[in-house]
Amino acid sequence: MMTAGDRLGGSVCHSADGFVDLRPLSLPDMLERATAAAPDAPLIDFFGRVFTYREMAALAGRVATGLAELGIRPGDRVGLYLPNVPYYVAAYHGALRLGAVVVNLSSGSSMEELRRQIGDSGVRVVFTLAATGFLPKAMGLLADSALEWLVVGSLSGCLTSGKAFFQRFFGRGLLPMPPSDGRVSSFDELVANSGSVPRIGVDPMRDVALIQYSSGEGAARGAEFTHQALSANARQMGLLCPWRGTQRPESDERMICALPLSTIFGQGCVLNRIVVKGGQMVMLSFFRPTETIAAIRRTRANCLPATPAMLRALLGHPGLTRMDLASLDLCIVVGAPLPQALRERFEHFSDAQVVETYGLTEAGIVSCNPVDARGRPSPIDRALPATQVALAHRDDPERAPSPGEPGEIIIRGPQLMLSYRRGGTPFVEQEGRRWLRTGDIGSIDAAGRIHFVDHVADTISVTGFRVYPSQIEAILCRHPAVEQALVAGMPDHYAGELPKAFVTLAEGASATPDELRGWLNARVGKHEQLIDVEIRDILPRDRRGRLDRRAVIRRENALPTGSA
Repeated sequence: MMTAGDRLGGSVCHSADGFVDLRPLSLPDMLERATAAAPDAPLIDFFGRVFTYREMAALAGRVATGLAELGIRPGDRVGLYLPNVPYYVAAYHGALRLGAVVVNLSSGSSMEELRRQIGDSGVRVVFTLAATGFLPKAMGLLADSALEWLVVGSLSGCLTSGKAFFQRFFGRGLLPMPPSDGRVSSFDELVANSGSVPRIGVDPMRDVALIQYSSGEGAARGAEFTHQALSANARQMGLLCPWRGTQRPESDERMICALPLSTIFGQGCVLNRIVVKGGQMVMLSFFRPTETIAAIRRTRANCLPATPAMLRALLGHPGLTRMDLASLDLCIVVGAPLPQALRERFEHFSDAQVVETYGLTEAGIVSCNPVDARGRPSPIDRALPATQVALAHRDDPERAPSPGEPGEIIIRGPQLMLSYRRGGTPFVEQEGRRWLRTGDIGSIDAAGRIHFVDHVADTISVTGFRVYPSQIEAILCRHPAVEQALVAGMPDHYAGELPKAFVTLAEGASATPDELRGWLNARVGKHEQLIDVEIRDILPRDRRGRLDRRAVIRRENALPTGSA
Protein backbone atom coordinates (compact mmCIF):
# COMPACT_ATOMS: atom_id res chain seq x y z
CA MET A 1 0.00 0.00 0.00
CA MET A 2 1.29 3.49 -0.78
CA THR A 3 1.51 5.66 2.33
CA ALA A 4 2.64 9.12 3.31
CA GLY A 5 3.21 10.65 6.73
CA ASP A 6 4.94 10.11 10.05
CA ARG A 7 4.59 7.15 12.34
CA LEU A 8 1.22 6.86 14.04
CA GLY A 9 0.77 6.38 17.74
CA GLY A 10 2.82 7.31 20.77
CA SER A 11 2.70 10.62 22.58
CA VAL A 12 5.13 12.69 20.55
CA CYS A 13 6.04 13.00 16.92
CA HIS A 14 9.06 14.29 15.00
CA SER A 15 8.54 15.63 11.51
CA ALA A 16 10.44 17.69 8.99
CA ASP A 17 8.74 20.77 10.43
CA GLY A 18 9.80 20.08 14.02
CA PHE A 19 8.56 18.45 17.21
CA VAL A 20 4.90 18.25 18.19
CA ASP A 21 3.58 17.05 21.54
CA LEU A 22 0.43 15.02 20.97
CA ARG A 23 -0.08 13.67 24.47
CA PRO A 24 -3.77 13.56 25.51
CA LEU A 25 -5.06 17.10 26.06
CA SER A 26 -8.60 18.35 26.65
CA LEU A 27 -9.76 21.66 25.20
CA PRO A 28 -10.37 23.20 28.67
CA ASP A 29 -6.81 22.25 29.64
CA MET A 30 -5.53 23.75 26.40
CA LEU A 31 -7.18 27.11 27.16
CA GLU A 32 -6.09 26.94 30.79
CA ARG A 33 -2.45 26.44 29.79
CA ALA A 34 -2.49 29.36 27.39
CA THR A 35 -4.15 31.59 29.98
CA ALA A 36 -1.62 30.64 32.66
CA ALA A 37 1.27 31.35 30.29
CA ALA A 38 0.12 34.87 29.31
CA PRO A 39 -3.13 35.88 31.07
CA ASP A 40 -3.11 39.47 29.83
CA ALA A 41 -2.21 38.66 26.22
CA PRO A 42 -4.97 39.49 23.70
CA LEU A 43 -6.98 36.50 22.47
CA ILE A 44 -9.63 38.36 20.42
CA ASP A 45 -9.69 41.74 18.70
CA PHE A 46 -13.30 42.41 17.69
CA PHE A 47 -13.46 45.72 15.83
CA GLY A 48 -11.10 47.24 18.37
CA ARG A 49 -12.60 45.60 21.47
CA VAL A 50 -9.89 43.36 22.94
CA PHE A 51 -10.59 40.27 25.07
CA THR A 52 -7.55 38.90 26.90
CA TYR A 53 -7.01 35.22 27.65
CA ARG A 54 -7.84 35.92 31.29
CA GLU A 55 -11.10 37.71 30.40
CA MET A 56 -12.25 35.01 27.99
CA ALA A 57 -11.41 32.19 30.40
CA ALA A 58 -13.39 33.95 33.14
CA LEU A 59 -16.31 34.55 30.77
CA ALA A 60 -16.27 30.87 29.77
CA GLY A 61 -16.47 30.00 33.48
CA ARG A 62 -19.56 32.18 33.88
CA VAL A 63 -21.13 30.58 30.78
CA ALA A 64 -20.51 27.17 32.35
CA THR A 65 -22.11 28.28 35.61
CA GLY A 66 -25.11 29.75 33.79
CA LEU A 67 -25.60 26.57 31.80
CA ALA A 68 -25.38 24.50 34.99
CA GLU A 69 -28.08 26.68 36.51
CA LEU A 70 -30.28 25.87 33.50
CA GLY A 71 -29.78 22.18 34.25
CA ILE A 72 -27.18 21.41 31.58
CA ARG A 73 -25.03 18.49 32.68
CA PRO A 74 -21.88 16.74 31.40
CA GLY A 75 -22.61 15.07 28.09
CA ASP A 76 -25.57 17.34 27.25
CA ARG A 77 -25.60 19.01 23.83
CA VAL A 78 -25.16 22.78 23.44
CA GLY A 79 -25.84 24.26 19.99
CA LEU A 80 -23.97 27.25 18.57
CA TYR A 81 -25.93 29.09 15.91
CA LEU A 82 -23.68 32.12 15.61
CA PRO A 83 -21.42 34.03 13.23
CA ASN A 84 -17.86 34.85 14.28
CA VAL A 85 -18.47 36.89 17.43
CA PRO A 86 -16.85 36.71 20.90
CA TYR A 87 -20.02 34.99 22.15
CA TYR A 88 -19.04 31.97 20.05
CA VAL A 89 -15.68 31.56 21.81
CA ALA A 90 -17.18 32.08 25.27
CA ALA A 91 -20.05 29.63 24.65
CA TYR A 92 -17.72 27.05 23.08
CA HIS A 93 -15.28 27.00 25.97
CA GLY A 94 -18.01 27.42 28.57
CA ALA A 95 -19.89 24.35 27.34
CA LEU A 96 -16.69 22.29 27.20
CA ARG A 97 -15.67 23.45 30.69
CA LEU A 98 -18.94 21.98 31.94
CA GLY A 99 -18.26 18.69 30.16
CA ALA A 100 -21.04 19.35 27.63
CA VAL A 101 -20.77 18.68 23.88
CA VAL A 102 -20.78 21.51 21.33
CA VAL A 103 -22.95 21.13 18.22
CA ASN A 104 -22.22 23.54 15.38
CA LEU A 105 -25.33 24.69 13.51
CA SER A 106 -24.57 26.31 10.16
CA SER A 107 -26.13 29.62 9.18
CA GLY A 108 -26.44 28.22 5.66
CA SER A 109 -28.72 25.33 6.69
CA SER A 110 -32.45 25.32 5.98
CA MET A 111 -34.98 25.22 8.81
CA GLU A 112 -35.76 21.61 7.98
CA GLU A 113 -32.12 20.62 8.27
CA LEU A 114 -31.62 22.58 11.50
CA ARG A 115 -34.62 20.88 13.09
CA ARG A 116 -33.31 17.50 12.04
CA GLN A 117 -29.86 18.18 13.45
CA ILE A 118 -31.25 19.39 16.78
CA GLY A 119 -33.40 16.29 17.04
CA ASP A 120 -30.60 13.97 15.95
CA SER A 121 -28.00 15.37 18.35
CA GLY A 122 -30.33 16.11 21.26
CA VAL A 123 -29.41 19.80 21.59
CA ARG A 124 -31.06 21.29 24.69
CA VAL A 125 -29.91 24.92 24.47
CA VAL A 126 -28.81 27.08 21.54
CA PHE A 127 -26.71 30.25 21.58
CA THR A 128 -27.60 32.75 18.86
CA LEU A 129 -27.38 36.43 17.92
CA ALA A 130 -30.00 39.19 17.77
CA ALA A 131 -29.60 39.60 14.01
CA THR A 132 -31.89 38.90 11.04
CA GLY A 133 -29.80 36.00 9.75
CA PHE A 134 -30.06 34.14 13.05
CA LEU A 135 -32.72 35.16 15.57
CA PRO A 136 -35.90 34.54 13.50
CA LYS A 137 -34.79 30.99 12.63
CA ALA A 138 -33.69 30.35 16.20
CA MET A 139 -37.06 31.45 17.54
CA GLY A 140 -38.71 29.16 15.00
CA LEU A 141 -36.61 26.27 16.22
CA LEU A 142 -37.60 27.00 19.81
CA ALA A 143 -41.26 26.84 18.78
CA ASP A 144 -41.03 23.78 16.55
CA SER A 145 -38.29 21.41 17.76
CA ALA A 146 -37.10 19.62 20.88
CA LEU A 147 -35.02 22.67 21.85
CA GLU A 148 -35.56 23.76 25.47
CA TRP A 149 -33.75 27.10 25.80
CA LEU A 150 -32.36 29.92 23.70
CA VAL A 151 -29.54 32.26 24.77
CA VAL A 152 -29.43 35.46 22.70
CA GLY A 153 -26.46 37.80 22.50
CA SER A 154 -26.64 41.47 21.53
CA LEU A 155 -23.72 42.89 19.59
CA SER A 156 -23.55 45.92 21.87
CA GLY A 157 -22.11 43.60 24.52
CA CYS A 158 -19.11 42.79 22.30
CA LEU A 159 -18.16 46.35 21.34
CA THR A 160 -16.63 49.49 22.74
CA SER A 161 -17.81 52.59 20.89
CA GLY A 162 -18.03 50.84 17.53
CA LYS A 163 -21.74 50.04 17.54
CA ALA A 164 -22.55 52.50 14.77
CA PHE A 165 -19.81 51.03 12.61
CA PHE A 166 -21.02 47.52 13.25
CA GLN A 167 -24.56 48.57 12.32
CA ARG A 168 -23.15 49.62 8.95
CA PHE A 169 -21.22 46.35 8.68
CA PHE A 170 -24.39 44.33 9.27
CA GLY A 171 -26.55 46.69 7.22
CA ARG A 172 -29.98 46.68 8.82
CA GLY A 173 -29.49 43.22 10.22
CA LEU A 174 -29.46 43.95 13.95
CA LEU A 175 -32.63 43.14 15.89
CA PRO A 176 -33.89 43.97 19.38
CA MET A 177 -33.95 41.24 21.99
CA PRO A 178 -37.04 38.99 21.70
CA PRO A 179 -40.06 39.53 23.98
CA SER A 180 -39.99 38.06 27.47
CA ASP A 181 -40.20 34.26 27.38
CA GLY A 182 -39.23 31.87 30.13
CA ARG A 183 -37.30 29.78 27.59
CA VAL A 184 -35.28 32.74 26.26
CA SER A 185 -32.39 34.34 28.13
CA SER A 186 -30.05 37.13 27.12
CA PHE A 187 -26.36 36.27 27.17
CA ASP A 188 -25.85 38.92 29.85
CA GLU A 189 -28.47 37.26 32.05
CA LEU A 190 -26.88 33.86 31.60
CA VAL A 191 -23.44 35.08 32.71
CA ALA A 192 -24.66 37.22 35.63
CA ASN A 193 -23.04 34.88 38.16
CA SER A 194 -19.76 34.30 39.96
CA GLY A 195 -18.48 31.60 37.60
CA SER A 196 -18.08 29.30 40.55
CA VAL A 197 -19.14 25.99 39.01
CA PRO A 198 -16.20 23.54 39.19
CA ARG A 199 -14.56 22.58 35.91
CA ILE A 200 -15.61 19.05 34.98
CA GLY A 201 -12.77 16.68 34.24
CA VAL A 202 -13.01 14.83 30.92
CA ASP A 203 -11.16 11.95 29.32
CA PRO A 204 -9.56 13.56 26.24
CA MET A 205 -9.29 10.25 24.40
CA ARG A 206 -12.86 9.09 24.95
CA ASP A 207 -15.15 12.02 25.73
CA VAL A 208 -16.87 13.75 22.80
CA ALA A 209 -16.30 17.50 22.57
CA LEU A 210 -17.93 18.37 19.23
CA ILE A 211 -20.58 17.15 16.82
CA GLN A 212 -19.96 18.53 13.33
CA TYR A 213 -22.57 17.81 10.67
CA SER A 214 -21.29 16.68 7.31
CA SER A 215 -23.55 16.14 4.34
CA GLY A 216 -23.05 13.28 1.93
CA GLU A 217 -25.41 10.98 0.16
CA GLY A 218 -28.69 11.53 1.97
CA ALA A 219 -29.20 13.58 5.11
CA ALA A 220 -26.36 15.29 7.00
CA ARG A 221 -24.54 13.06 9.47
CA GLY A 222 -23.09 14.13 12.79
CA ALA A 223 -19.35 13.47 13.06
CA GLU A 224 -18.31 13.10 16.71
CA PHE A 225 -14.87 14.40 17.74
CA THR A 226 -13.11 13.80 21.03
CA HIS A 227 -11.21 16.51 22.88
CA GLN A 228 -7.97 14.84 21.83
CA ALA A 229 -8.90 14.84 18.13
CA LEU A 230 -9.50 18.60 18.14
CA SER A 231 -6.53 19.53 20.31
CA ALA A 232 -4.23 17.23 18.29
CA ASN A 233 -5.24 18.86 15.01
CA ALA A 234 -4.65 22.30 16.53
CA ARG A 235 -1.17 21.25 17.65
CA GLN A 236 -0.42 19.69 14.27
CA MET A 237 -1.46 22.91 12.56
CA GLY A 238 0.52 24.92 15.10
CA LEU A 239 3.68 23.82 13.32
CA LEU A 240 2.73 26.14 10.44
CA CYS A 241 4.80 29.16 11.41
CA PRO A 242 7.13 30.96 8.96
CA TRP A 243 9.34 32.25 11.76
CA ARG A 244 9.65 28.93 13.65
CA GLY A 245 13.15 28.52 15.06
CA THR A 246 13.94 32.26 15.02
CA GLN A 247 14.13 34.76 17.86
CA ARG A 248 10.54 35.80 17.19
CA PRO A 249 8.00 34.22 19.59
CA GLU A 250 5.21 32.19 18.01
CA SER A 251 2.70 34.08 20.17
CA ASP A 252 3.31 37.08 17.88
CA GLU A 253 0.79 35.55 15.48
CA ARG A 254 -2.15 37.85 14.71
CA MET A 255 -4.62 35.88 12.65
CA ILE A 256 -7.52 37.20 10.61
CA CYS A 257 -10.58 35.23 11.70
CA ALA A 258 -12.97 35.44 8.74
CA LEU A 259 -13.40 31.70 8.13
CA PRO A 260 -16.59 30.54 9.88
CA LEU A 261 -15.61 29.15 13.29
CA SER A 262 -18.58 26.80 12.97
CA THR A 263 -16.76 24.76 10.29
CA ILE A 264 -14.16 22.08 10.97
CA PHE A 265 -11.59 24.22 9.15
CA GLY A 266 -12.42 27.18 11.38
CA GLN A 267 -11.89 24.92 14.39
CA GLY A 268 -8.50 23.54 13.34
CA CYS A 269 -6.98 26.54 11.54
CA VAL A 270 -8.28 29.34 13.75
CA LEU A 271 -10.20 28.74 16.97
CA ASN A 272 -8.04 26.03 18.55
CA ARG A 273 -4.79 26.61 16.67
CA ILE A 274 -4.49 30.20 17.92
CA VAL A 275 -4.91 29.07 21.54
CA VAL A 276 -2.14 26.48 21.10
CA LYS A 277 0.17 29.24 19.90
CA GLY A 278 -0.96 31.85 22.45
CA GLY A 279 -1.72 34.23 19.58
CA GLN A 280 -4.54 36.61 18.72
CA MET A 281 -7.65 36.36 16.54
CA VAL A 282 -8.62 39.50 14.62
CA MET A 283 -12.27 38.51 14.39
CA LEU A 284 -14.63 39.42 11.55
CA SER A 285 -18.22 38.21 11.67
CA PHE A 286 -18.34 37.72 7.91
CA PHE A 287 -15.80 37.86 5.12
CA ARG A 288 -16.03 41.05 3.13
CA PRO A 289 -12.96 42.28 1.23
CA THR A 290 -13.19 45.91 2.38
CA GLU A 291 -13.43 45.04 6.08
CA THR A 292 -10.79 42.30 5.79
CA ILE A 293 -8.29 44.66 4.18
CA ALA A 294 -9.04 47.31 6.80
CA ALA A 295 -8.53 44.77 9.62
CA ILE A 296 -5.18 43.62 8.19
CA ARG A 297 -4.05 47.21 7.87
CA ARG A 298 -5.27 48.24 11.36
CA THR A 299 -3.83 45.30 13.30
CA ARG A 300 -0.82 44.44 11.10
CA ALA A 301 -2.16 40.87 10.97
CA ASN A 302 0.44 38.34 9.83
CA CYS A 303 -1.66 35.21 9.20
CA LEU A 304 -4.69 34.78 6.93
CA PRO A 305 -6.63 31.49 6.77
CA ALA A 306 -8.81 31.71 3.67
CA THR A 307 -10.58 29.86 0.89
CA PRO A 308 -9.52 30.34 -2.75
CA ALA A 309 -12.70 32.39 -3.24
CA MET A 310 -11.61 34.78 -0.50
CA LEU A 311 -8.20 35.25 -2.13
CA ARG A 312 -9.83 35.99 -5.49
CA ALA A 313 -12.10 38.56 -3.87
CA LEU A 314 -9.20 40.29 -2.13
CA LEU A 315 -7.10 40.46 -5.29
CA GLY A 316 -10.09 41.74 -7.27
CA HIS A 317 -10.92 44.50 -4.79
CA PRO A 318 -10.66 47.99 -6.37
CA GLY A 319 -7.88 50.08 -4.90
CA LEU A 320 -6.03 47.21 -3.21
CA THR A 321 -2.33 48.01 -2.88
CA ARG A 322 0.66 45.88 -1.97
CA MET A 323 0.98 47.82 1.29
CA ASP A 324 -2.50 46.65 2.37
CA LEU A 325 -1.26 43.05 2.63
CA ALA A 326 2.40 43.73 3.41
CA SER A 327 2.15 42.55 7.04
CA LEU A 328 1.05 39.03 6.03
CA ASP A 329 3.64 36.29 6.50
CA LEU A 330 1.43 33.24 6.06
CA CYS A 331 -1.77 32.40 4.20
CA ILE A 332 -3.39 29.01 4.99
CA VAL A 333 -5.76 27.93 2.21
CA VAL A 334 -8.61 25.55 3.07
CA GLY A 335 -11.92 24.32 1.70
CA ALA A 336 -11.16 23.85 -2.01
CA PRO A 337 -8.27 23.17 -4.40
CA LEU A 338 -6.07 26.23 -4.97
CA PRO A 339 -5.29 26.99 -8.64
CA GLN A 340 -1.56 27.46 -9.12
CA ALA A 341 -2.07 30.76 -10.96
CA LEU A 342 -4.07 32.16 -8.03
CA ARG A 343 -1.42 31.01 -5.56
CA GLU A 344 1.32 32.72 -7.57
CA ARG A 345 -0.68 35.95 -7.90
CA PHE A 346 -1.37 36.16 -4.18
CA GLU A 347 2.21 35.33 -3.20
CA HIS A 348 3.56 37.93 -5.61
CA PHE A 349 1.14 40.62 -4.46
CA SER A 350 1.36 40.01 -0.70
CA ASP A 351 4.83 38.43 -0.36
CA ALA A 352 3.22 35.96 2.07
CA GLN A 353 3.93 32.24 2.06
CA VAL A 354 0.82 30.42 0.82
CA VAL A 355 0.26 26.87 2.05
CA GLU A 356 -2.60 24.75 0.76
CA THR A 357 -4.24 22.23 3.05
CA TYR A 358 -6.31 19.14 2.41
CA GLY A 359 -8.97 18.02 4.84
CA LEU A 360 -12.58 17.03 5.32
CA THR A 361 -15.26 17.36 7.95
CA GLU A 362 -14.64 13.88 9.35
CA ALA A 363 -10.88 14.39 9.77
CA GLY A 364 -10.07 18.07 10.13
CA ILE A 365 -6.84 19.08 8.38
CA VAL A 366 -4.88 16.10 7.05
CA SER A 367 -2.01 17.47 4.95
CA CYS A 368 -0.46 20.70 3.73
CA ASN A 369 2.43 22.21 1.81
CA PRO A 370 5.56 22.74 3.87
CA VAL A 371 5.90 26.40 4.84
CA ASP A 372 9.28 26.53 3.13
CA ALA A 373 7.97 25.20 -0.19
CA ARG A 374 6.44 28.33 -1.75
CA GLY A 375 6.16 28.16 -5.47
CA ARG A 376 6.27 24.38 -5.70
CA PRO A 377 3.75 22.99 -8.18
CA SER A 378 2.44 20.23 -5.92
CA PRO A 379 -0.94 21.48 -4.61
CA ILE A 380 -1.12 19.18 -1.56
CA ASP A 381 2.18 17.97 -0.28
CA ARG A 382 2.77 16.24 3.01
CA ALA A 383 0.69 14.56 5.68
CA LEU A 384 0.65 16.32 9.04
CA PRO A 385 2.74 14.81 11.85
CA ALA A 386 1.43 11.49 13.22
CA THR A 387 -0.90 11.20 10.21
CA GLN A 388 -0.77 8.45 7.60
CA VAL A 389 -2.36 8.79 4.18
CA ALA A 390 -2.73 5.85 1.82
CA LEU A 391 -4.72 4.81 -1.24
CA ALA A 392 -7.46 2.22 -1.50
CA HIS A 393 -8.81 0.68 -4.69
CA ARG A 394 -11.82 2.69 -5.80
CA ASP A 395 -13.97 -0.41 -6.29
CA ASP A 396 -12.62 -2.49 -3.40
CA PRO A 397 -11.42 -0.33 -0.49
CA GLU A 398 -10.01 -3.32 1.39
CA ARG A 399 -7.14 -3.57 -1.06
CA ALA A 400 -4.62 -1.12 -2.53
CA PRO A 401 -4.75 0.08 -6.14
CA SER A 402 -2.23 -1.05 -8.71
CA PRO A 403 1.13 0.79 -8.61
CA GLY A 404 0.83 4.23 -10.17
CA GLU A 405 -2.97 4.06 -10.26
CA PRO A 406 -5.00 6.75 -8.45
CA GLY A 407 -7.18 5.51 -5.64
CA GLU A 408 -9.48 6.64 -2.89
CA ILE A 409 -7.59 8.58 -0.22
CA ILE A 410 -7.76 6.88 3.19
CA ILE A 411 -6.38 8.28 6.44
CA ARG A 412 -5.19 7.32 9.91
CA GLY A 413 -4.34 9.91 12.52
CA PRO A 414 -5.16 11.41 15.93
CA GLN A 415 -7.40 14.14 14.44
CA LEU A 416 -10.02 11.78 12.96
CA MET A 417 -13.60 11.71 14.16
CA LEU A 418 -14.61 9.00 16.59
CA SER A 419 -17.68 7.93 14.59
CA TYR A 420 -20.91 9.14 13.04
CA ARG A 421 -23.74 9.57 15.49
CA ARG A 422 -26.24 7.33 13.79
CA GLY A 423 -25.56 4.56 11.33
CA GLY A 424 -23.08 4.15 8.53
CA THR A 425 -19.32 4.04 8.81
CA PRO A 426 -16.70 5.52 6.49
CA PHE A 427 -13.97 3.31 7.99
CA VAL A 428 -12.28 0.37 6.31
CA GLU A 429 -9.90 -2.30 7.60
CA GLN A 430 -6.63 -2.85 5.75
CA GLU A 431 -3.86 -5.07 7.09
CA GLY A 432 -5.49 -5.04 10.51
CA ARG A 433 -5.65 -1.25 10.73
CA ARG A 434 -8.63 1.08 10.74
CA TRP A 435 -8.60 3.78 8.06
CA LEU A 436 -11.05 6.58 7.27
CA ARG A 437 -12.39 6.58 3.72
CA THR A 438 -12.48 10.15 2.43
CA GLY A 439 -14.52 9.68 -0.73
CA ASP A 440 -11.80 11.62 -2.59
CA ILE A 441 -9.56 10.36 -5.37
CA GLY A 442 -5.84 11.06 -5.23
CA SER A 443 -2.36 9.74 -5.88
CA ILE A 444 0.89 9.53 -3.94
CA ASP A 445 4.13 10.00 -5.85
CA ALA A 446 7.49 8.30 -5.29
CA ALA A 447 8.58 11.08 -2.90
CA GLY A 448 5.49 10.53 -0.74
CA ARG A 449 3.73 13.71 -1.83
CA ILE A 450 -0.07 13.60 -1.91
CA HIS A 451 -1.90 14.82 -4.99
CA PHE A 452 -5.65 15.38 -4.89
CA VAL A 453 -7.34 14.32 -8.12
CA ASP A 454 -11.10 14.57 -7.74
CA HIS A 455 -14.09 14.30 -5.42
CA VAL A 456 -15.86 10.98 -5.54
CA ALA A 457 -19.05 12.68 -4.42
CA ASP A 458 -18.60 15.69 -6.72
CA THR A 459 -19.09 18.13 -3.89
CA ILE A 460 -19.41 21.82 -4.71
CA SER A 461 -17.47 24.39 -2.66
CA VAL A 462 -19.47 27.61 -2.21
CA THR A 463 -17.36 30.20 -0.31
CA GLY A 464 -15.75 27.34 1.59
CA PHE A 465 -18.99 25.52 2.44
CA ARG A 466 -19.40 22.06 0.96
CA VAL A 467 -22.59 21.65 -1.04
CA TYR A 468 -23.68 18.17 -2.02
CA PRO A 469 -25.46 18.10 -5.39
CA SER A 470 -27.25 14.81 -4.71
CA GLN A 471 -29.32 16.48 -2.01
CA ILE A 472 -30.36 19.31 -4.34
CA GLU A 473 -31.18 16.79 -7.07
CA ALA A 474 -33.40 14.81 -4.71
CA ILE A 475 -35.40 17.92 -3.83
CA LEU A 476 -35.67 19.00 -7.48
CA CYS A 477 -37.09 15.62 -8.41
CA ARG A 478 -39.97 16.21 -5.99
CA HIS A 479 -41.28 18.89 -8.36
CA PRO A 480 -44.10 17.32 -10.38
CA ALA A 481 -42.69 18.60 -13.67
CA VAL A 482 -39.15 17.22 -13.19
CA GLU A 483 -38.23 13.77 -14.47
CA GLN A 484 -34.48 13.76 -13.80
CA ALA A 485 -31.95 16.25 -12.45
CA LEU A 486 -28.20 16.74 -12.34
CA VAL A 487 -26.55 19.50 -10.29
CA ALA A 488 -22.97 20.60 -10.88
CA GLY A 489 -20.71 23.38 -9.66
CA MET A 490 -20.07 26.23 -12.08
CA PRO A 491 -16.98 28.45 -11.61
CA ASP A 492 -17.73 31.78 -9.95
CA HIS A 493 -15.25 34.64 -9.45
CA TYR A 494 -16.32 35.36 -5.87
CA ALA A 495 -17.83 32.15 -4.48
CA GLY A 496 -15.46 29.69 -6.15
CA GLU A 497 -18.39 27.61 -7.42
CA LEU A 498 -22.15 27.95 -7.57
CA PRO A 499 -24.61 25.11 -8.21
CA LYS A 500 -26.44 24.88 -11.54
CA ALA A 501 -29.14 22.33 -12.34
CA PHE A 502 -29.75 20.43 -15.57
CA VAL A 503 -33.16 18.77 -15.76
CA THR A 504 -35.43 16.80 -18.04
CA LEU A 505 -39.18 17.26 -17.73
CA ALA A 506 -41.76 14.57 -17.20
CA GLU A 507 -43.82 13.64 -20.21
CA GLY A 508 -46.57 16.16 -20.82
CA ALA A 509 -45.26 18.51 -18.10
CA SER A 510 -44.22 22.12 -18.56
CA ALA A 511 -42.15 24.47 -16.42
CA THR A 512 -39.77 27.36 -16.99
CA PRO A 513 -36.19 27.52 -15.69
CA ASP A 514 -37.06 30.51 -13.48
CA GLU A 515 -40.04 28.66 -12.01
CA LEU A 516 -37.92 25.64 -11.12
CA ARG A 517 -35.10 27.75 -9.74
CA GLY A 518 -37.42 29.75 -7.51
CA TRP A 519 -39.21 26.62 -6.30
CA LEU A 520 -35.94 24.90 -5.37
CA ASN A 521 -34.26 27.93 -3.77
CA ALA A 522 -37.16 28.34 -1.36
CA ARG A 523 -36.49 24.84 -0.01
CA VAL A 524 -32.71 24.80 0.55
CA GLY A 525 -30.06 26.64 2.54
CA LYS A 526 -28.47 29.73 1.05
CA HIS A 527 -25.27 27.98 -0.05
CA GLU A 528 -27.32 25.36 -1.93
CA GLN A 529 -29.34 27.87 -3.96
CA LEU A 530 -29.10 27.46 -7.72
CA ILE A 531 -27.54 30.06 -9.94
CA ASP A 532 -29.41 28.69 -12.97
CA VAL A 533 -31.57 25.85 -14.31
CA GLU A 534 -31.20 24.45 -17.80
CA ILE A 535 -33.91 22.22 -19.29
CA ARG A 536 -32.65 19.51 -21.63
CA ASP A 537 -34.17 16.72 -23.68
CA ILE A 538 -31.68 14.16 -22.33
CA LEU A 539 -28.98 13.99 -19.65
CA PRO A 540 -25.63 12.22 -20.21
CA ARG A 541 -24.89 8.85 -18.67
CA ASP A 542 -21.62 7.05 -18.00
CA ARG A 543 -20.69 3.54 -19.08
CA ARG A 544 -22.52 2.05 -16.10
CA GLY A 545 -25.71 3.83 -17.08
CA ARG A 546 -25.55 6.36 -14.24
CA LEU A 547 -26.22 10.04 -14.78
CA ASP A 548 -22.82 11.58 -15.53
CA ARG A 549 -22.27 14.85 -13.65
CA ARG A 550 -18.69 15.14 -14.84
CA ALA A 551 -19.77 15.07 -18.49
CA VAL A 552 -22.06 18.04 -17.84
CA ILE A 553 -19.21 19.95 -16.21
CA ARG A 554 -16.83 19.20 -19.06
CA ARG A 555 -19.34 20.43 -21.62
CA GLU A 556 -20.08 23.61 -19.67
CA ASN A 557 -16.39 24.41 -19.25
CA ALA A 558 -15.84 23.92 -22.98
CA LEU A 559 -18.53 26.43 -23.96
CA PRO A 560 -17.43 29.99 -24.75
CA THR A 561 -18.65 32.62 -22.27
CA GLY A 562 -22.22 33.57 -23.08
CA SER A 563 -23.01 30.39 -25.00
CA ALA A 564 -26.35 28.72 -24.45
